[in-house]
This record gives sequence, C-alpha cells and structure tokens, in this order.
Amino acid sequence: MDFERARYNMVEQQIRPWDVLDFKLLDVLQELPREEFVTEEQKPYAYADMHLALPNHSLMLEPKLVARLVQALDLQETDSVLEIGTGGGYATAVMAKMAGKVTSIDIDGEQSNRAAAVLQKLGINNVSFEVRDGFDEMAYGNETYNAIYIGASVSQIPDVLRLRLATGGRLVTVLGSSPVKRAVLLTLEKDGSFSRKVLFDTDIPGLIEGKQSLANQTFVF
Repeated sequence: MDFERARYNMVEQQIRPWDVLDFKLLDVLQELPREEFVTEEQKPYAYADMHLALPNHSLMLEPKLVARLVQALDLQETDSVLEIGTGGGYATAVMAKMAGKVTSIDIDGEQSNRAAAVLQKLGINNVSFEVRDGFDEMAYGNETYNAIYIGASVSQIPDVLRLRLATGGRLVTVLGSSPVKRAVLLTLEKDGSFSRKVLFDTDIPGLIEGKQSLANQTFVF
C-alpha cells in the first residue's frame, strides 16, 4: 500500500475540508506515519475516515477529529501539554511535533508502553509517559500546563484539570451526553475566569464520571 499517497489524501480530502487550516498542523499530519500507531491488520485503514480499535478494545479517533481538537489548542513551540488518555499515541505525537513538551497519562500500562515504543522509533523524545489516573488530584503537585487534551468525552470538566491550566492555558475535550455532545475549548483568562467556546457537535464514547477508568466504558483517543 502507498502510505504516502494515503496520507496526502487524508489531509486533502478529510482534514482540510473540515476547517483545519493551520499550516504547521497540516505539515505534521502530512509527515507523521499514522500506520505506525495501528495494529498490523489495520494498516490498510490507517488513513480511513473512521475510528480504529486499539489492542485493549478502546478506540483511536478518526484523523479529522484529532486534527480539529489539536488545532483548537493553538500550540506553540514553548508550550507544555498535558494529555489525558495516551491511547495509541497518535495525538500524542501530533502535539509533541508542535509543542515543547507533552506529559501523556494513561491507566493502561501496556498501551502506554506501546505508544512510547512507537514515538521512540520515530525519534520523538519530548514526551513523558505516566501510568496513573489522570483525574486523581492527589497525583499532581503544583504543575500547570499551557494546554490540556482530554482524548475522550466527559460529562463535565473535572476541577483537578481546570487547576492544571496556566494563565492563558487552553483545554479541549468533548463535553456532554449522547446523542449529541460538543467539542469545547476552555481558556483560563488573565482575570482568573474561564471562557468556553463550542467547536463542533459530535458523539463519541466517554470516560466514567469523574474518574479515568476503563471499566464498562470505551475510551476514544
């Protein structure tokens, strides 16, 4: 299979038409080999406009959703990013190519290790992988981040993550309940208030209320 052609078609036929116009992001999507992040049998579908199953039965978000969510974060080269839900590591790699440092948290150690191995293979070395509950407030110190990416839907944004935002920091996730959920961008303003912008409507499986958990749920990354 010609992955380079498939990657080009993904960008031109899926990503650009969905209002992803950030040139730096488009360049990253054009060069990043998405086929490295999926199982061997799924490689022919690596650039398809569809969710793909991961080895732990969670899902990898379709490319255009990852692109729209990451674009909303407006990542800069000096930004520090917190990712909740490493998943296959594709979104992790995209953000690592655009920001200064990414801390990626997942409760599944095997999945985290697989993603770390792919990023190492690709020479992406500005990511710190942590295996723990990303919604556990006791797991954080005084760290703050310029951007936070939650790789699944939640019914509400946990306070523990609001507190992790630096002034001017942005958080993106999918918020609400089925059948219609909304991708939203939360920004911590200089006066300490939060502004919220609705990006688009969608419906993806989500996290258990208030805790990052795989029990009886399907993650989407």
